[in-house]
Amino acid sequence: MTRSVQALAYSRPSALSSSGGGRLLGLETSGGLTPTGAEAHPRFFSGFLTSPQIAARGLLAVADVAAARYYQRIRPGSLDPVVTGNGDRLRFESFSGCGGVYARLDVLSEGLDGAETGHGTTNVDVNNPLREALSRMTGSDPLHLRVGPEELAVTTLAGAVVEKKVPLPDRWLRGFAEAQVASAGFDLRAELTGTEAVRFLRSLPRSQGAGRRAPLWVVQAGRTLRPTTRPVPGAVCLPGPDRLVALERVLRHATALRVYGPVPDGVAAASAWEVTLPGMRLTLTLSPDSARGFSGEGGVLEALATEEAAQDAELISVLLAWEPRIDPAELGERSGLPVDRVRAALTRLGTAGRVGYDVADAAYFHRELPYDADRAERHNPRLVAARALVTEGAVVLDGELATVASGERRYQVRESGGVLSCTCQWWADYRGRRGPCKHALAVRMSRRSAVRTAAAAGVTGGTAGVEAFGGAR
Repeated sequence: MTRSVQALAYSRPSALSSSGGGRLLGLETSGGLTPTGAEAHPRFFSGFLTSPQIAARGLLAVADVAAARYYQRIRPGSLDPVVTGNGDRLRFESFSGCGGVYARLDVLSEGLDGAETGHGTTNVDVNNPLREALSRMTGSDPLHLRVGPEELAVTTLAGAVVEKKVPLPDRWLRGFAEAQVASAGFDLRAELTGTEAVRFLRSLPRSQGAGRRAPLWVVQAGRTLRPTTRPVPGAVCLPGPDRLVALERVLRHATALRVYGPVPDGVAAASAWEVTLPGMRLTLTLSPDSARGFSGEGGVLEALATEEAAQDAELISVLLAWEPRIDPAELGERSGLPVDRVRAALTRLGTAGRVGYDVADAAYFHRELPYDADRAERHNPRLVAARALVTEGAVVLDGELATVASGERRYQVRESGGVLSCTCQWWADYRGRRGPCKHALAVRMSRRSAVRTAAAAGVTGGTAGVEAFGGAR
């Protein structure tokens, strides 16, 4: 597993303080992009929270996930949450150390009072003293939230006085993209009232146990959710119910629980669990298995493998402006691209951390994670291996059938209805549920290259013919 170090530099630690007029929650920022370009300490918000205690608990839940490792429970280095200002809301995001849980707290416009929300993305410092102070918050005294340095300090910052260096595994970067792709295929499957949500979530087992391998499924039954061992129609997979523990921070304030997932196909799948709160939403997205992070799901590989998507992504990225809801149809009209190519471009932008997906709005949103934009692509093992196979000339095309020489073996890849199947062990194990294998991906690349070559030859031939005809005249 490739790892690097992410250096986060803050002008001072984030803190919760008290004054005669109430309390102040100052969240310090470290680097990020805004509409005016890169800033060392961007400032996104300064105003009041309408539900201060709930917001504090929601922020703690996001920090809990960042510090957690739900599989092989050793304590990893924790990456500070990412915050995005989308003009009408603040989004706080994090990923678990094991790469299997994605958390996001959306503080909506009705949860913010008295100030305009800025645009951009940055990391925010959530240190241990701040966590302890937030966990002790009680009552309903006014809470002023500041995301970024104080207004008077914006132009006088001389340099960072607090620096954190945390490990940044490639699987976290790929996980953000894969969680977004998985979420885009979810539909609302169940909805409970706040009271029923509390009853259901508190009834869940804390651990599946060392010997349990089969995933747990739930299906709506009247006003509650009923556990089932089979993926019956309408069921949602709940892989590792103990991974929902972060929701307990806000349960007493829940107004509803919404559950999202794909159409059941008989195998374990990712799912999203959204607790609605006054002026806020807290969402946890779970990978298909506690021992399986999002990074290997392969949902982004098709988009990464096309030069067309790369060019389209460059065009679409110019049109993004930290919108809270991205409309692919509108982007299609503005860019002149069909909607399917816009969606592929958004998937590709997701691998660079430049878009996310909100299941509640059923829409993409713009953000800019402060990471190397090409790193997730460069270090995707299947994509790297597929490109190597193409470069080595290992792919031989023959109509709908192709042969790929890999190592000492040859694999047959067949296309049917636009879907590729392979004779390798990866396909036998997953049958496309975790994206294409490296052989199928190499065949897809080779077919597209052949089409481009044929098209270029046709254009050249046509031009030569016109010139010859003109010369004869």
